[in-house]
Amino acid sequence: MIGIIGILVIFVMVFGGYLAAGGKIGIILHALPFEMMMIGGAAIGAFLISNDAAAIKHTLKDIGKVFKGPKWKSDDYRDLLCLLFTLIRLARQNPVAIEEHIEDPGQSAIFAKYPRILADKEAVALIGDTLRSASMNYDDPHQVEEVLEKRMEASQHHALHSSHALQTMADGLPALGIVAAVLGVIKTMASIDQPPEILGKMIGGALVGTFLGVFLSYGLVGPFAAKVRDVVEEDAHFYKLIREVLVANLHNHAANICIEVGRQNTPQHNRPSFGDLEDALKSAKQDAA
Repeated sequence: MIGIIGILVIFVMVFGGYLAAGGKIGIILHALPFEMMMIGGAAIGAFLISNDAAAIKHTLKDIGKVFKGPKWKSDDYRDLLCLLFTLIRLARQNPVAIEEHIEDPGQSAIFAKYPRILADKEAVALIGDTLRSASMNYDDPHQVEEVLEKRMEASQHHALHSSHALQTMADGLPALGIVAAVLGVIKTMASIDQPPEILGKMIGGALVGTFLGVFLSYGLVGPFAAKVRDVVEEDAHFYKLIREVLVANLHNHAANICIEVGRQNTPQHNRPSFGDLEDALKSAKQDAA
């Protein structure tokens, strides 16, 4: 919703200010289809050249994040801590019983209580692989933490590709606007014998290209790229929390301490209070009993 409001504010302020200053919108509207065809078409073509099919689909999908915001909300962080608490307690009480839950999470009664987390393949794989490594005696906390860090860096790098692709497009739009403007000037020079009022409109139409390139770059595509990057980085905290809790578990801290480590590493605006988390953990204990 905020993204839509932001777009409306941009258009109202830019074009409203232009009209309030006495500008004539007709010149812009007349040149807009042709300039948009040149600038937008060239930008899309360059985007297609510089990305493969998977990256294109990924970028188009991630544009929705501008309006939806981060995937993981406060309740999801609380649910994740409860899920990890239940799995850690079970792994310590009965190392054999934990295997059925991490080997087939889709059939796990524990994971089934948290459908949003279960639906995220990366989160489920991260939890399962880390708990499995402990059962295989690969339980050096420092080595496991290093492996998880590299894994998450690779995942985040892939997730940020759409932001980089949009930013590259934003960087190129002003130059493409200049290309369109130069073509407009060339057209104008071919009609140099026309009266000043006609030449003025033609030059104004040519300058629409420069305006459009800069406007699209800094008013829309650039902010879209920044927002996608911010959302990806925000969602990455969810996976970092998994790492912090499970590495604390490998240090053989008490289950409650492991969960408190995770709570403290949760972003402040999504961090559950100590009391709320305690109530949720008590409920998780009762369900597991």
